[in-house]
Amino acid sequence: MADLPAVPGNNTPDASPPMHQPTTNALGFAKGFGLTFATMFKKVYTEQYPFDFYPTKARYHGRHVLNRHPDGLEKCVGCELCAWACPADAIYVEGADNTAEERYSPGERYGAIYQINYLRCIFCGLCIEACPTRSLTMSNEYELALDNREELIYTKEQLMAPLLPGMEAPPHPMRLGDSEKDYYTVESQAPLQQGAAQSTANVAGKPITGHAIEVGRHHG
Repeated sequence: MADLPAVPGNNTPDASPPMHQPTTNALGFAKGFGLTFATMFKKVYTEQYPFDFYPTKARYHGRHVLNRHPDGLEKCVGCELCAWACPADAIYVEGADNTAEERYSPGERYGAIYQINYLRCIFCGLCIEACPTRSLTMSNEYELALDNREELIYTKEQLMAPLLPGMEAPPHPMRLGDSEKDYYTVESQAPLQQGAAQSTANVAGKPITGHAIEVGRHHG
């Protein structure tokens, strides 16, 4: 067989560069395990939970709370925006119309049925960002582990903030003005800016761990 013509400029066969062989020595070993050895001699600190409770970070996303206006009416207007914003489909809302005889919120509608499935909730906080009335906020409560799966579907009665001094249990007429707009002024909301937030109370009967805040308050 005739020899193939030589390719100009490529008369030598391809040769791969030699692989670098790793070398082992005491210095490299010490550098690799330096962090491990340093951690081994540090004092170990174990939190004695559940015997001792420790405060969470200020903006920790815990159990949800449905807040009230200063006169006791519900802030929730049943718009269902929180349910639409939930990426885990953990919120279920059914709105109903207020009437002259039975008024639960200042708006035309209120949340007649409100449920949060904590088996699905990922505590992302998108629901409180979507709430136009700042009705839905998040507390610092994190003890939500139960044996019964049905008990992890919280209803409106479990999520509603308790009545603070000066509040009246709905249904009742509007006490802060003649229209819904009167409920969204600085003067009407001033009583709620004093003292602890509504979410510091737990209707389930046990105190919320740490210092609860209304995470949604940063909207303005």
